[in-house]
Amino acid sequence: MQYRCEAASLEGFIQQLAVNYLPHGYWFCVAGEVPVGKDPAAVDRKLIERYGIGLSRWARARRKRGGAANLHYLRWERSFVLIATHGHHHFFEDERRKVFDVRRSPIRVGGYAVSFRQGRSHVRIDDERYRELKAYFLDRATHRSATAVAVADELRALPFEPYAPVRRQLFIILRAVNRARRTAGFEPVPWTALRLRRRIVRPFGEQ
Repeated sequence: MQYRCEAASLEGFIQQLAVNYLPHGYWFCVAGEVPVGKDPAAVDRKLIERYGIGLSRWARARRKRGGAANLHYLRWERSFVLIATHGHHHFFEDERRKVFDVRRSPIRVGGYAVSFRQGRSHVRIDDERYRELKAYFLDRATHRSATAVAVADELRALPFEPYAPVRRQLFIILRAVNRARRTAGFEPVPWTALRLRRRIVRPFGEQ
């Protein structure tokens, strides 16, 4: 069976990392971008072959028992990650200057920051993007043209899947927006403006 590595969407990329890879000990990461002018599919093949990634689950289990690291490769558009478990593998020597531990530093892609904390995946809006969103909505909050319905529609349309840390960030923005609106004498934006249920997607599209 061909190894599937190209995520059909950003949501699928993040879900595959957070649900299927990080909780299983894939904590050592190299993140990169396929250079403009290079064929992403050719880069996929090169990295999968170089690091022996396209293994069956049984082969992975044997490698784990023997103390070897296992790797996965995942790409969305031109963004990719190589992620590995504990163990010996030439990946760690080849990529030693680029490898980081997702328990200490997040994977940043598409406005998300994905890490592994206290035994679970942690998906949030990246700090820079979060500050941009908060500043935008605070500015928008007191425009006379910005009715509660209009602001609610914009919040609901945000493209971030509501993992628990994302929900907390959005609630903080909404509370700040409503403080500003109340001070200005405007109607508050209802809590129903926030999408609280995450959509489950097929990471690699139709299967």
